[in-house]
Amino acid sequence: MSRTGILVVSATESEAAHVPDGVDVVVTGIGKVAAAVAVTRALASYPADRLPLVVNIGTAGALHTHHTGLYLPSAVVNHDISSTVLRSLGYPVRDVIELDDGDGSVLATGDSFISDAEVRDALATRADLVDMEGFAVAFACAELGARCRLAKHVSDQADDSALDWPSQVDASARVLGAWLRDLR
Repeated sequence: MSRTGILVVSATESEAAHVPDGVDVVVTGIGKVAAAVAVTRALASYPADRLPLVVNIGTAGALHTHHTGLYLPSAVVNHDISSTVLRSLGYPVRDVIELDDGDGSVLATGDSFISDAEVRDALATRADLVDMEGFAVAFACAELGARCRLAKHVSDQADDSALDWPSQVDASARVLGAWLRDLR
């Protein structure tokens, strides 16, 4: 049960390293499946009428070179599902989730670690940032009726610089921790 009314969700312990004391944290593991299961399990432990605000913090790759710093996406897209094909076959697919209190940016989520400039440039036509968990967290929250916010800090340019992620994550975690202190 959250003491603050906030449940912080992070893919890795390193991204959550600077979350303020007294805030409940769930470390999901990397990827959409792990994130969806962990968030669902965590929210199931709350009474349905007292669900916390779920705040997914983490790093993201910038899909445009001018993107740096902290972002609060207004929408998140599931970029690696074949939405167009599935819809053409008559199957509805929810591949975009709008989020309250965002800054106008769009986050693309997929299970692929984006470190290729050509792939990045293709994604840049649809989004500003890329990660591996945001859509799954937002989807689980939407299905269970919990409010959700995403806070992503740019750690790389979603090109070969992404391979240096381990050395960048602590700087991002510090910015995210400071943002959470201000949120409370």
